[in-house]
Amino acid sequence: MLTLYYAPGACSMAPHIVLEEGGEKYDARRMDLSKGEQRTPEYMKIHPLGRVPALRLDDGAPLTENTAILPYLGKRFGLWPADPVKEAQALSLIGFFAATVHPANAHIGRPERYTDDKSAHPGLQEKGKKSFFEYLTQIDRMYAGREWLSDKYSVLDPYAFVFYTWAAKRGQPVAELKNYTAAKDRLLKRPAVQRVVADEGVKV
Repeated sequence: MLTLYYAPGACSMAPHIVLEEGGEKYDARRMDLSKGEQRTPEYMKIHPLGRVPALRLDDGAPLTENTAILPYLGKRFGLWPADPVKEAQALSLIGFFAATVHPANAHIGRPERYTDDKSAHPGLQEKGKKSFFEYLTQIDRMYAGREWLSDKYSVLDPYAFVFYTWAAKRGQPVAELKNYTAAKDRLLKRPAVQRVVADEGVKV
């Protein structure tokens, strides 16, 4: 049985949704990041960086990073493109999400990751806010004229949903992104998404 280590509202919400979509029984381990549960010696053996998500596979082996977890789960549950070109495009988009969009958000909430100079934090945060919203605008364009980011609903859409919720929580004008907002509304009609949003206490 799979075991997901997640924190409410974090990027682990994407695999959490995918696991709910998959329909298999799994174990969900909620981590309280404010209490430092991600820094315990036990968890650091699973994820050496002390972050979420982490996924324990059926044989107990750990898998970390959404760039690996989401394609694995997508293939397991039929939420991943089968066509080689579409698969390459999906990997490209997951790479963009993980290496570009997510770090822009981290500049806002965790500027200490990027410099020890506290006087530089406000500048990093301001640039992060601007860059993050610019990237969301790119995602909005990706949704133009289509229902999902790939040919059909896939792991890409729950991942994009995470960033929308972060921007909404921060008060950024995501409602102006009409295509993205429509995709968010479609996601919220899915029972799996509804269950995870309720469990994690996410408001969007």
